[in-house]
Amino acid sequence: MSKPFNILAVAQRGRLSYEAVIFAASLKHAVEQRAEQTGSEGRKVSLYIAEPQPGERWDQDPRIDDDELRDLLISLGAQIIPFESRVFGQSYPYGNKIEALLALPKDEPFVFFDTDTLFLDDPGRIAFDFQRPSASMKREGTWPEIQLYGPGYDATWGALYDKFGLDFASSLDMSQPREYWQRYLYFNAGWFFGACPQRFGQLFLDYARAIRDDPPPELVCQSLDPWLDQVALPLVIHALGGGRPGPELDGLDGEISCHWRVLPLLYAREPDPVIEVLETIAAPNKIKKVIKRYEPIKRMIYQRRGQKVRALFDRNDLPRKEQKIRNIIKRNNLWMR
Repeated sequence: MSKPFNILAVAQRGRLSYEAVIFAASLKHAVEQRAEQTGSEGRKVSLYIAEPQPGERWDQDPRIDDDELRDLLISLGAQIIPFESRVFGQSYPYGNKIEALLALPKDEPFVFFDTDTLFLDDPGRIAFDFQRPSASMKREGTWPEIQLYGPGYDATWGALYDKFGLDFASSLDMSQPREYWQRYLYFNAGWFFGACPQRFGQLFLDYARAIRDDPPPELVCQSLDPWLDQVALPLVIHALGGGRPGPELDGLDGEISCHWRVLPLLYAREPDPVIEVLETIAAPNKIKKVIKRYEPIKRMIYQRRGQKVRALFDRNDLPRKEQKIRNIIKRNNLWMR
């Protein structure tokens, strides 16, 4: 069994703070359930919720402004830690996950998760090789968007690897055809892990800032908002000796964790056990009275609109494109975020 590791998520006032409660409650529930089943506490996992601090990169104070919610997170096992937004902040909130890494203890293995993640089982069961970082493959070919007369995938990604002195060829999946997006190292930044958050975070910050401020000419037609974190992430992972996740990580985005993203999509797409976990951990009054303050949670979970969304779809025959799922939900006036 591997040594203990830290779990990191980022929360601030508004939606993310309510998601963080669901995140922390599901982690606590999953760990306790596994311990009860096995009669063992298993591997120690510490939960850190990183909170951006007010400063020149925020128009308003981004900190969680609900003391009862803060106390609830702590009671669920979270340590709330501050971090400074020195590069991104309000202009690019996805950069929070980059700068928050620098607030974690040095040389302690970490796994980052977005707050819109539900734990179905103890993540301590996962056989992480922290010396070989990786990230979620639950992604679509969202970047780059190849233009008719512009550079292709080879030229675009190759320019980024060249910019940072990385070996491009060794990052490729040679089982995929050239100029097909899955040939190129690309992740969803919903979860990723590494051996040292300070080293990982500093490299992530350096690469993301360099891409934003001085992109290679091949990126002239490409949007970096909101994709900057997912453009820099594969470069960081490759530079640190990592790559695509192996089968030992299949429980992430599987039987151990669910990156649900938006509640209507969760109810539309996920299997019954995921819904059961969500509604079980949301049921205790100490949790319900806090998270129902957020209108989408109140309506989707407690007023049962999520079940109305669920009735619109056959989980065994879902539309292939997410946009079609969204459109069906919107046509039925059930979309909320």
